[in-house]
Amino acid sequence: MKISHADVRFRLFVLYLFSRMFHIDTMTEFSDQSPLRRKARASLSNAAGCFDLQRAAVDDGWSNTTDSDEPEVPKIETDIRFEQARSLINYNKSPDLPFDRSINTYRGCEHGCIYCFARPTHAYLGLSPGLDFETRLIARPNAAEVLRHELSSPRYKVATLAIGTNTDPYQPCERALKLTRDCLQILSEFAHPVAIVTKGALVERDIDILAPMAAQGLVRVGISVTTLDPDLSRRMEPRAPSPARRLAAIRRLRDAGIPVRIMCSPLVPGLTDHELEAMLAAGAEAGADAASWIMLRLPREVSTLWQEWLAEHAPLRAEKVMNRLREMHGGRDYDPRWGQRMRGEGPYADVISNRFKAACKRLGLNQRSEPLRSDLFARPPQAGDQLALF
Repeated sequence: MKISHADVRFRLFVLYLFSRMFHIDTMTEFSDQSPLRRKARASLSNAAGCFDLQRAAVDDGWSNTTDSDEPEVPKIETDIRFEQARSLINYNKSPDLPFDRSINTYRGCEHGCIYCFARPTHAYLGLSPGLDFETRLIARPNAAEVLRHELSSPRYKVATLAIGTNTDPYQPCERALKLTRDCLQILSEFAHPVAIVTKGALVERDIDILAPMAAQGLVRVGISVTTLDPDLSRRMEPRAPSPARRLAAIRRLRDAGIPVRIMCSPLVPGLTDHELEAMLAAGAEAGADAASWIMLRLPREVSTLWQEWLAEHAPLRAEKVMNRLREMHGGRDYDPRWGQRMRGEGPYADVISNRFKAACKRLGLNQRSEPLRSDLFARPPQAGDQLALF
């Protein structure tokens, strides 16, 4: 898909109008005790990130009041800003990841999963990993254009590209912005292998791109299911699709011939771990052909946000959850070492691993997935290219 300059300008204008629809005052601070946090948001605070000055909300006495003397507070809207990406493909050398490159079309995620390990990345932007991560998003409208440029480089060497490893590529704003879809169209043109991770049922929209790629062995999708309890899901992941809707997405993708993995990630000890076998069975019934799991991870500010959430939503289980996590991380809330950060270690981690393996064997989810193909990769002709003589 070749995007003209006129199309880019029109797209930017549409994105600008869209951002105005969802704009909020960037100077607004949210009190930890404000009812603002109660409406479809997971974070209970908006503390400064580790690279920012500490902030605190102050009552200046000018708040509007009702007859009950309770302050009138507006609903927290989502603020979407735009940045022009200079590069898009991120490379990593992590030995415990099955990919060495990824792209992210968005910073922050409106799904608002309270446990999200990506929350601390918002601190690099001078924003809070708390409510800011859920409500102050950054989109990259030129993502597809930059991706095309990077893939066209003669120095580029093809390998599976991961999408959704940091923030969800199918979060609500993608419905209008279509940045993930634009990137998938570029990957399809180049016959480039791609692995997608998402909670968003919006992935179904792109079946018209994904199905032909799957027929060539170029794509695999992972759908994350953290619990089958819709009430718990709503509180942990307030703007993500319900568990039943995600299972329906697995079925729809499989019906289109797209291989799908059910990802029990993260598994929360003392809260969702008892559902492991049931989640795997539901995924297998929906058509998933593979499975994976990752233990809850609490890097940096995520630990504080998670413990605030536990105290609010599961106070009777809070101590058990944290004790289990610390047992697996040498007494700490989180162990960042490669090889340990995803699963933990010790008797409890071994029990979970053995349960997972037994369930996958019983359900037929233990088959090794075929590697995605890289041999089909080809740079499509560009304007100004010299034509081949033969």
